[in-house]
Amino acid sequence: MKLVILDRDGVINLDSAQYIKSPEEWKPIPGSLEAIARFTQAGFHVVVATNQSGVGRGLFDMATLNAMHDKMHKAAGQLGGRIDAVFFCPHAHDAGCACRKPKPGMLLEIAGRFDIALDTVPVIGDSLRDLQAASAAGGRPILVLTGKGEQTLKAGGLPDGTEVHKDLAAAATALVA
Repeated sequence: MKLVILDRDGVINLDSAQYIKSPEEWKPIPGSLEAIARFTQAGFHVVVATNQSGVGRGLFDMATLNAMHDKMHKAAGQLGGRIDAVFFCPHAHDAGCACRKPKPGMLLEIAGRFDIALDTVPVIGDSLRDLQAASAAGGRPILVLTGKGEQTLKAGGLPDGTEVHKDLAAAATALVA
């Protein structure tokens, strides 16, 4: 089975320092939905793994988060893409949970649910914590320069073997080729 794991904010959709708090604020990064379609058409299962501490902070509720994800699923579907699953951590930063990236818990749960070892699975993110979670779970860390990606690259300290691509579309081109 071919699997790719994507972070959401800054990889699929535009990010905001004030959080994405509603379906109206959820706007795809140009080319990201086409990249998801390209993965789908190449036989990949596409899974999203995202920290959503806005739930734990009370900035939005589960119904709103579900509405944002519904919009994302529909938008990808309109272009021939499919997101097979969305895994999220709703906890605030200080909750001490095992699922919040940079901890690997969410990625390990995905591995268990899909019954796959993560050693060849691309895990695409825009922040150091995405890459650290990928590395800790045994995945293949890939940084995109959208969202916080430029800042992440400039700050350095990336896990060994991290690949870097301009955006999700460029990552899809490289991985599907």
